[in-house]
Amino acid sequence: MADKVTAGRDILGDFAPKFAELNDDVLFGQVWSREEQLSARERSIVTVTALMAGGVLDSSLQGHIQRAKDNGVTAEEMAEVLTHAAFYAGWPKAWAAFRFAQDIYAD
Repeated sequence: MADKVTAGRDILGDFAPKFAELNDDVLFGQVWSREEQLSARERSIVTVTALMAGGVLDSSLQGHIQRAKDNGVTAEEMAEVLTHAAFYAGWPKAWAAFRFAQDIYAD
């Protein structure tokens, strides 16, 4: 079972409590916990790919690449995911994602 996510409440709880609740309880509490349908590892690959493709090249992508690593996605697999997605999402987006991945997998 995945760790309970509290990022929504930690960062936005006072400012946007409903958004924080949906983030923590629905997205991460209900959707990410459906491991019979997709493993956390598979969910991480899909999420990183979707964020990169959508141009979300900020701390959200960085956090999900870290989550992917924590969920067992190897550096080699991440490099392959980003390389494959680059042809669909765009080369500059892949460059940005690779910068995060390279830092995260450096250790």
